[in-house]
Amino acid sequence: MSNDLIIGIAGAGGDGVVSAGESLITAAALEGYHGIMTKSFGSQIRGGEASCRLRLATQPVLNPNGPLDVAVALNWEDFRRFGGELPVESRTIVIYESNTGVSPDRLPLEGVKPSVVFSVPITQMAEKFAGTAKAKNIVVAGLLAGWFGIGRESMLTGIRKKFAKKGAEVVNGNVCAFQAGLDFAEAHPLKEDRKLGAPEAGRQAKLLTDGNDMCAAAAIFAGCNFFGGYPITPSTEIMQFLDREIWKYGGTVFQAEDEIAGLGAVVGASFAGKKAMTATSGPGMSLKTEMLGLASIAELPLVCVNVQRGGPSTGLPTKAEQSDLFQAAFSAHGDCLRPVLAPVSVADTFPITVEAFNIAEHYQTPVILLSDQEISQRKETVDPIDTSKFQIVERRRPAGAELANYARFKLTDSGISPISHPGMEGGNYLAAGIEHDEKGRPTASGEMHAKMNDKRFNKFNPLKNRRDLFVTIGDQDAPIGLVSWGSVAGVAMEALRLAKDQGMHVKLLIPKLLFPVAEPVFEDFFASVKCGLFVEQSHQAQLYRLVRMYVDVPRQVKPLAKSGSNPIQPGDVLECLRKLVVTMQCNPNHQPEAMVG
Repeated sequence: MSNDLIIGIAGAGGDGVVSAGESLITAAALEGYHGIMTKSFGSQIRGGEASCRLRLATQPVLNPNGPLDVAVALNWEDFRRFGGELPVESRTIVIYESNTGVSPDRLPLEGVKPSVVFSVPITQMAEKFAGTAKAKNIVVAGLLAGWFGIGRESMLTGIRKKFAKKGAEVVNGNVCAFQAGLDFAEAHPLKEDRKLGAPEAGRQAKLLTDGNDMCAAAAIFAGCNFFGGYPITPSTEIMQFLDREIWKYGGTVFQAEDEIAGLGAVVGASFAGKKAMTATSGPGMSLKTEMLGLASIAELPLVCVNVQRGGPSTGLPTKAEQSDLFQAAFSAHGDCLRPVLAPVSVADTFPITVEAFNIAEHYQTPVILLSDQEISQRKETVDPIDTSKFQIVERRRPAGAELANYARFKLTDSGISPISHPGMEGGNYLAAGIEHDEKGRPTASGEMHAKMNDKRFNKFNPLKNRRDLFVTIGDQDAPIGLVSWGSVAGVAMEALRLAKDQGMHVKLLIPKLLFPVAEPVFEDFFASVKCGLFVEQSHQAQLYRLVRMYVDVPRQVKPLAKSGSNPIQPGDVLECLRKLVVTMQCNPNHQPEAMVG
């Protein structure tokens, strides 16, 4: 019996690999299990390889974790293309398509000899019982349900619902294909019981969703009523969700001719008094830079979601990476500051998106929300959202005497001045990209430029003290510190738990506000730290270098960083922590080497 099960499935595009994974995690969610499902594809427009990775557990899970408990290969060539994304070890149960012609004792897994291997005629079974090879994924679902006890009845219900519109014959064929998988598993039992244990008593069915849908739903809840954008992997689903739903709440979606026009429309909508947003990925952010500069100097609130993928240029469009932090913080000419936020999970995407709108509206600024491919497209079981806990912030509008001689960019103590909109009597002003005085009139005065720079920067000082935008886990006096962000934060959280189980005195800081750097929060965290790691998925260790620009980071705190598509696993972090402990005990003055790349 197992309380935590990791399954990886890979095959060619069109094999229904992702569909099989979605059926499994949906059934598990209905039964009250916790789960995460990530999916990965080759970058080809058509065809190519596809995979999914599921982690199902009786307790909450934080990340997709390490080596597979179960590996399913519909095609060995495609399976091997995923490399470290689907790691196999000796105790992995390997299930593969027998028509590949590979002998069970000669699997193409260099350096590893799995203890349990099943060669299954998956395609033959699909054709025999469903009349089509397209039912391979249904057979696979049956095999996994049979061997590991995952949601038989829930999956059968799902199959009947999914194929209902195609007629009784198609429904019956797929039910038979699923049953064939169950029968094969029963006829070839595992020597060791690896079934997933029962979920926690009293657990109810969970919500199953992904980060992009969660982001879009949160935007609507926050009051967003205009979206302007252009489709780009892996953010497109945000626009698709809003296109389906936002009109029900009086909102509008505008699919522009390009990335620049999409953000231009958002800037215009914000000027008109609307809560507005756009969504893109790294290449689109490059194109939006000039418009973001206009919104910054005009102090117009908006949210720009960047679902990061591997870069530069087209890079790795279907893989996760955290390499756009420098771009988010610094991709502006002139002196310019824009808040940058990042969620750490699918569930966390909802409150962080709401907070992005609140910060944008309060500080009258563009806010960059850095999601990433894993969070945006992975399926995750989450508890229902209690929306009563959220406060929605609206921009400060002028009223009464403020409109008598309206100064849109008035130099106030807080740096925040009331913002009008067209049609507001007495509220007309010029919002341009040129430097201006308090009334918005163009100016070339160096003195006024300095005052406006002060205004635009100093208004963010209170934001640096928002400790609710940081998560600290562990004893505040721990001498070993971990810092991590975004989707990799879940890896660091699990590594922290493993380290504590081994008696290590470690603490973890997870910033959800990445920029401006909150010096007081980091300084307090590092006060007791003698050595540690920044854990992140970028070649340059971007958060580590960004924080060091503003904070005196202890010299023995170094980065553990990898390029995208090279997953960091909890075991990797744990091993580095062990080395740090040994080094610290043997030579307290030794400086560990950075682990970057």
